[in-house]
Amino acid sequence: MKILSQLRTSTFQLALLYMVVFATSVFLLLAFIYWRTAGFMTGQTDQTIEAEITGLAEQYRSRGINGLIAIIRERVARDPNGKSLYLFTTGDYIKLAGNLSAWPNKVQVNNGWINFMLDDQVGWMGKPHLARARVFEVQGGLRLLVGRDVQELMTLKHLIERAVDWGMGITLGLALVGGFMISRSTSRRIEVINQTSRRIMNGHLALRIPTRGTGDDFDQLAENLNQMLDRIVHLMEGVRHVSDSIAHDLRTPLTRLRTQLENTLLTVQDEGARDQVARAVSEADQLLATFNALLRIARLEMTGRSNDKAPLQLGPLVKDACELYEVLAEEKSQSLVLDIRQDVMVEADRDLLFQAVSNLIDNAIKYTPENGTIDIMVGQEGNDALLEVADSGIGVPDSEKSKVFERFYRVAKSRSLPGNGLGLSLVSAVVDMHQGRIELADHYPGKPQPGLSITVRLPRFRPARKRDLLLPDKNASPQDTEADRA
Repeated sequence: MKILSQLRTSTFQLALLYMVVFATSVFLLLAFIYWRTAGFMTGQTDQTIEAEITGLAEQYRSRGINGLIAIIRERVARDPNGKSLYLFTTGDYIKLAGNLSAWPNKVQVNNGWINFMLDDQVGWMGKPHLARARVFEVQGGLRLLVGRDVQELMTLKHLIERAVDWGMGITLGLALVGGFMISRSTSRRIEVINQTSRRIMNGHLALRIPTRGTGDDFDQLAENLNQMLDRIVHLMEGVRHVSDSIAHDLRTPLTRLRTQLENTLLTVQDEGARDQVARAVSEADQLLATFNALLRIARLEMTGRSNDKAPLQLGPLVKDACELYEVLAEEKSQSLVLDIRQDVMVEADRDLLFQAVSNLIDNAIKYTPENGTIDIMVGQEGNDALLEVADSGIGVPDSEKSKVFERFYRVAKSRSLPGNGLGLSLVSAVVDMHQGRIELADHYPGKPQPGLSITVRLPRFRPARKRDLLLPDKNASPQDTEADRA
């Protein structure tokens, strides 16, 4: 699968394109070399034949036919290997002289040149060879053939052709391997950027893309991305600091205002005024709750960890939260159903996790109409501990499911209900701190009231087995091991 994914990368496709261009260039170069080499050797053969013909023509002009026959016989005697080919015949193809016994049959003459096979049909005693010759008529209807055995030339041509074929094959193979290696190296560096980017998107804003110090394009890209991340983090910290400062600075005067309102409530005698003051106290409590939630979310997102994590059973914690909100559900005639399928352990900050579970239950009660049902399930799936809170309320449209964890975000059809839009933001911050994840889905898909199912997945805590705890230390001495057993 890795090889297939590597072949689909843009870097490999670019390397493949380069390979095609490079292979085409090599092929054209080798083809040109072959054409020039083969043409040169063929020209050399033709020039040798022309030189033979020129010498014979001079002998014919000076000595006549008898002189021509004599010189042909002399040349045949000097060339026992038969590299040069001669055949002098009458008009009826009766041999007068030469080292061939018969005229080649069924050959096509091209400007006086012929190519034919040296075999037993022409009186050749050795292995069949390819020959090239020039033919012309001598005065009186006589025929003369002068040629050369071109078997060595053809063998050399075949060697060059095989060398071209092997050269192309090796070129393509090396280009393919080189393209794969280049693509793999490039993909590794891109994957490092992708992995770091995914971790940054998951909340690890302190991470930065590593560089090699080579100053190449990837290093420049990484440096630019790191500078961009620094700028983004700086702006986020600025916005967060401003919001946190506002929340922190306003919480103190609000607390004083609430205290003064409570004191006023104790002294006011008029019932109408007491109701107004009581409502003002309630509003102040809601504002204080909002500021406290903002500060708590900011702390969680800033630190990303908790020093109070400890192994705990998820079932009893969820049961305690259900008992706390059971009265609130009864006031709306709602059914709060708890199903602990498997009691699983998680390593968590109890207070923060209890706050997150309480927010989920409170949110479900708030958005579920009277006589509705809220189902709460605790279980496990693989290495995950599951907490599912499902209601029969108005639900959340698919287009807004990814936005409900933003601060102060509220679904349009739920804005008339009380709340500040921070409950699920706090849940998201707590779950992220525990390295978990949240999944949203319709509880009753396709119905007018689809409800909402929120599933929280947390890593299960697996205590060390007793057998592992009793294993002796490899570096301990035998005396220490015996003491441990005692």
